[in-house]
Amino acid sequence: MYYMIHGIDVENSLEARLAARPAHLARLEQLRDEGRLLLAGPLPAIDSPDPGPAGFSGSLVVAEFDSLEAARKWADADPYIEAGVYREARVFPFKRVLP
Repeated sequence: MYYMIHGIDVENSLEARLAARPAHLARLEQLRDEGRLLLAGPLPAIDSPDPGPAGFSGSLVVAEFDSLEAARKWADADPYIEAGVYREARVFPFKRVLP
């Protein structure tokens, strides 16, 4: 089943986010390579694809996991959690309808 992971950034997270980004992306690339990643990306803090110094308010990941517990464990191990980028990561079951 798919699960939606919504990582919510702390204020002024851009510097920590950039430092932890390679490790964060490596985990997403592993999901992609396993065929389990539906989509992933950051949420700009302003209405712009390149928010510059405004940074990001969080991230969205939709991926396949064996269970809600497995998705939560994966989310809790995100490098953005350890680096203090996310203040929390919320996980919800996700039912893909379209496309």
